[in-house]
Amino acid sequence: MVIARLKIRLGELLLQHGLIGSEELDIALRQQKVSGGRIGKVLVELGYVNEETMLRTLAEQLQIPYVNLHGYEFDAALVQSLREVSARRFEAIILEDRGVDLLVGMLDPMDIFACDELERILQRAISPAVIKPSELYETLDMVYRRTDEIAGFAEQLDDELADGQFDLADLALGADDSEAPVVKLLQSIFEDAVQVRASDIHIEPDEHVLRIRQRIDGVLQEQVMKEKRIASALVLRLKLLSNLDISEKRMPQDGRFSLLVKGRTLDIRLSTMPIAHGESVVMRILDQTEGSTELQAIGMSPEMLERFRHLISMPHGLILVTGPTGSGKTTTLYGALNALNVVDKKIITIEDPIEYKLERINQVQVNEKIDLDFARVLRSALRQDPDILMVGEIRDSETAEIAMRAAMTGHLVLSTLHTNDALSSAMRLIDIGVEGFLAASALRVLIAQRLVRKLCDNCTQEYVPDDASLSWLKSLIGGESPKFYRGEGCHRCNKTGYRGRVGVFEMLVMNRELADALRREDEAEFIRIAQSAPGYVPLVRSALDFAKQGVTSLEEVLRVSEQVDDSADFIATTH
Repeated sequence: MVIARLKIRLGELLLQHGLIGSEELDIALRQQKVSGGRIGKVLVELGYVNEETMLRTLAEQLQIPYVNLHGYEFDAALVQSLREVSARRFEAIILEDRGVDLLVGMLDPMDIFACDELERILQRAISPAVIKPSELYETLDMVYRRTDEIAGFAEQLDDELADGQFDLADLALGADDSEAPVVKLLQSIFEDAVQVRASDIHIEPDEHVLRIRQRIDGVLQEQVMKEKRIASALVLRLKLLSNLDISEKRMPQDGRFSLLVKGRTLDIRLSTMPIAHGESVVMRILDQTEGSTELQAIGMSPEMLERFRHLISMPHGLILVTGPTGSGKTTTLYGALNALNVVDKKIITIEDPIEYKLERINQVQVNEKIDLDFARVLRSALRQDPDILMVGEIRDSETAEIAMRAAMTGHLVLSTLHTNDALSSAMRLIDIGVEGFLAASALRVLIAQRLVRKLCDNCTQEYVPDDASLSWLKSLIGGESPKFYRGEGCHRCNKTGYRGRVGVFEMLVMNRELADALRREDEAEFIRIAQSAPGYVPLVRSALDFAKQGVTSLEEVLRVSEQVDDSADFIATTH
């Protein structure tokens, strides 16, 4: 090992370099005794020192490199030559084979025991490098995917089924057998989903293969396995976890269960459906550990966010968030509830299902099987003296009318509607049976939204769009020639060029002219006035602004444009 074996006290080193004061170090040491953990982490959390500055100082003192993992090109085979359990135990990752030794990134390069153990395990001399903790854990999750492990457990389970050693009836009796191959397989599937931030898992038996697909940033990615016969064992185990009828294979079923994966509490919403070659299972993953999103993180521009905060601070009225399934409507409503959740406000939500549990808020789960629908719960909720009501979705005229009357009688009501854009939402209320005067009196703001994938910040490059895209752009923005970017694909984004998603919004605030047109149920006049309303920006324009800022790609803007028929409206407002 190249590094000299000396023990450096990080706090004293930072003190010597003038990066912290003695008083700050004393406070951090006292905090460390209470919370535990490394002194460096405590100092960063207290805001006394910049993390990168601290790590670079440490690397300079130890005369070893500081490596930014975000921009590092990994050799996956080299990294995986150190087993994941050892990498996580010693908080280390192999960066480079330098011939004479291995360059290994470590959170604590001064840990002599860890260095010795790594040399013993790898049978090679190592040289440590300093790395950031957040970058290490993120990189380990990306590099150590569970695909090979999933394939291995699937093969093991298939062998047992083929040999007649495995009886599905035994699985029902031994539901707690953690050593069963089907249990290990499901555990690996969920661990892999957590590592890649998947929102859904699809298990789909085909004629000759089994497909396991994960929805990551809104796009499905699949792993195909030839062991098709294991599908029945997977479905049975999942039904047991969800307390469903394991003998019923002809009818769809819905259930839910919770489990702990890699220290995270996951709430799984499960749906089964009979298909041609067995039963398809789709599981929605809700990470209860993360909690709901803060309002400032949903993606609204600062100007729009300021207007939205003002609107939700109003004492009454209806705020309607619209968009198709999976467009982030519920996230926006939870963000608003977080902002509104104060001691002097009584908040009741009516949801199907309850996605995140919020303190101080009374959340009600609808249950159609016992006739506990939105309308019935909403009537009861109004007798609970609420200040604010959140209705998960307006599905029918009865729910819509009750919500509107509540909004007119001193309550702030937040809800969602399945429409393509803000302009069509008001008329959608008319279509489901709401009187024009009632909608005009209750509505305060209409918000439409979509989710677009964010470019990976590690591999984004500027590029020139093709001629077809440039022609489409010219029709929208005239002679303007902004720069555009796209992700080339790297280890951080699993070669997709995208990592994470952000919301794009259009907001239509009701005014007197819009209310008059809605009262008359005059759709053409309503749309004409809306297009020229102050502050109204169509969805495509919002997405295009993100593309010009390098947040997303032009391809994502085109996808939003295909989903909403507002290009003509955008041209009218632009020119």
